[in-house]
Amino acid sequence: MTVLASGVGSFPGDSQHDFDEALAVVLGELATGDGLPFLPEVPGRGAIADLTGRTLGLVGELDADLQPGGWRLTGTSGAPAVDQRRARSLVHQDLDSLEERMAAYAGPVKVQVAGPWTLAATVERPRGDKLLADHGARRDLAQALALAVAEHVADVRRRVPGATDVVLQLDEPALPAVLAGAVPTASGFGKHRTVHPPEASEALEWVLGAAADAGAVPWVHCCAADVPVGLLRGAGARGVMIDLSLLDAAGLDAAAEALEAGDTVAVGVVPTAGTLPAAKAVVERVLRWLDVLGLDPEQVGDRVVVTPACGLAGSTPAGARATVELVRSAARSLS
Repeated sequence: MTVLASGVGSFPGDSQHDFDEALAVVLGELATGDGLPFLPEVPGRGAIADLTGRTLGLVGELDADLQPGGWRLTGTSGAPAVDQRRARSLVHQDLDSLEERMAAYAGPVKVQVAGPWTLAATVERPRGDKLLADHGARRDLAQALALAVAEHVADVRRRVPGATDVVLQLDEPALPAVLAGAVPTASGFGKHRTVHPPEASEALEWVLGAAADAGAVPWVHCCAADVPVGLLRGAGARGVMIDLSLLDAAGLDAAAEALEAGDTVAVGVVPTAGTLPAAKAVVERVLRWLDVLGLDPEQVGDRVVVTPACGLAGSTPAGARATVELVRSAARSLS
């Protein structure tokens, strides 16, 4: 069996140099035949470089600008605002670097964008408050994101012609709160209404389906105890990325069902804070997890990916490098 190593996406730093260093680490450690390299994110470069800003930079159907409180749709059509143009330019600049460094690469590659529900919970309407408060607005957002994802996948395939697979990772950290009606309103005194699973699934289906139709393998990442794995797979996710330390019993059962059905589970098993464990301890933890699920590593190992528990933006450059090295070492030992 071959257990792959990968990462969630983010790295520490606040400059283009830091992005270049992050890309060097990712490609040096993971573009090796037993890893899944990815386009790193360095959100410390500013709001145009964080998950929301990068994704809005890709969405050409909606115009947004940066306000003191965060990103807001402008409610106008035409030329995007300057901050959205800067976000778009930065993504393309990062892709230029990826294209140059992966010219001779052959293998899988992963890119990450914010999911529709995390965007709806973080981006404001033109008149204020989150898009989550407006059924029509969140529908328009999901459909615009689906178009952007299809274009993004096509762009990555053009830039990395040796890519055997393009994995499109939707980051949905806010999805459990959206489903639970736990997202605060602008005043902070109330909560937005619960979004029920059928509507949540429909929006995800549009985006994940657009990724699949463009030739990508759609995954969803969510670091929470109550990851709705069944809902994500029902909406079209062929891979789920989880934090093993947070997963509850229902999540464990859903992860087992995913592996048995032939889907991928990227298990966040290396902590992103504190002292790093030894590779042997990481390997034993993955094997114990599979044993608890009642699964044979030889049968499902090719569908297991070892990752850090979450992003590495809060780490140090040396710590991020050591974490990626540990993930790769553990995956090789499992293989």
